[in-house]
Amino acid sequence: MSEILILNGLVVDPASGINESRDLLLRDGRVAAVEVPGGLASVAALLPRENQIDAAGLVVAPGLIDVHVHLREPGQTHKETIATGTAAAAAGGFTTVVAMPNTTPVNDSVESLRWMLDAARGSVVNLLAMPAATLGSLGAEITDFSALVAAGAVGFTDDGKPVLEDAVMRAALLAAGRLGVPISQHAEDTRMTVGGSMNAGRVAFRLGLRGIPVEAEVRIVERDLQLLREIEQTKRVRPHLHVQHVSTARALQAIRAAKAEGLHVSCEASPHHFTLTEEAIDAHSCMGITYDTNAKMNPPLRAEADRWAIVEGLMDGTVDCIATDHAPHASHEKEVEFERAANGITGLETALGLALRVLHRENGMSLAQVIGLMSARPAQVIGLTERGNLHVGSFADVVIFDPAVEWNFAASESRSKSKNTPFDGSAMWGRVQATICEGRVVYRAKS
Repeated sequence: MSEILILNGLVVDPASGINESRDLLLRDGRVAAVEVPGGLASVAALLPRENQIDAAGLVVAPGLIDVHVHLREPGQTHKETIATGTAAAAAGGFTTVVAMPNTTPVNDSVESLRWMLDAARGSVVNLLAMPAATLGSLGAEITDFSALVAAGAVGFTDDGKPVLEDAVMRAALLAAGRLGVPISQHAEDTRMTVGGSMNAGRVAFRLGLRGIPVEAEVRIVERDLQLLREIEQTKRVRPHLHVQHVSTARALQAIRAAKAEGLHVSCEASPHHFTLTEEAIDAHSCMGITYDTNAKMNPPLRAEADRWAIVEGLMDGTVDCIATDHAPHASHEKEVEFERAANGITGLETALGLALRVLHRENGMSLAQVIGLMSARPAQVIGLTERGNLHVGSFADVVIFDPAVEWNFAASESRSKSKNTPFDGSAMWGRVQATICEGRVVYRAKS
């Protein structure tokens, strides 16, 4: 029998409504007890000191859940491996991550899914996956949803290759809806974005770069919402559409209206989209440094009005969860001309620190709401009932962090194999002290 006793911490568990000092007992990978301080004194008296954690002054919360990460294995292990990516996740307080399918080859079969989820890959935390919605992510024929769900898929997505054909997206929504899992869509009409490398606007004009218009995101969101309406009205199926990394005010407004209408739609926001704007690409121009490829991503960083709309959407609950879109790239893939640089940034180790700084400290979001956006609510998106909460009997997934510490992120110290981040040296708030996954301590901060 393995036990860990966490004492004197501020337990913040949005799923349970707990936000007060409690002691927590973890036994054999599950939450065994959540008691008022002193309620587990008899256990403490018998348990060795090395099995006890004094969390005085610290927050004890459900382990964080990220529904959108790229771990690059198989086929792109020069960027990341499952072992290194999940080590970064543990350092960031995450105990469950959902891998995207854009590996080489694409994860579109039961065999590839089982290979990815096998313990031999060395995952440090609980690893889940969304296989491709279409074979090869080519957008023509949907994969075997039934067999993949039986093998452990928690949803389907072609991620960076959005499903453009109406008939194919309709078939995917229907098939997934009948199985009770979401279709997670990268909202971009790629017919409108050819050659684009950043948000269309005044910064792109100043830098001489071809822009990616807001309409490219909005058009796909509105098309997918219309498909939801048609299916609900004609097929007696209620599909779940999940919009990935929403980045524009107009797309968010369409989602807000659809929710008010009663459609089954959810969405995620990434920390970079509620923290940075398109100005980050040219942020150091006074020093003669421009075209920062570490600020290049897809969807691109948008204008301040869009950034603020995402903040508001998180504050009012329109945005269901925070997801990092962790996208590691090797240095040679970023150290090229801006148009040729790979899209994406790492994000697992900076997500909590940015959320606490921007949402909690700067905009007054409660600590419980921030934690809910990163635990209970992503769990709901992918249908997890025994994770994202500290209910007795749930998996012993816990993050312990100091909510009062301000610190600066150093990319050189990242556990990710890649260091492509625009947040190197940036201020963070709240530092992870320990991460526990299924009763195993998978990360401890250096003392």
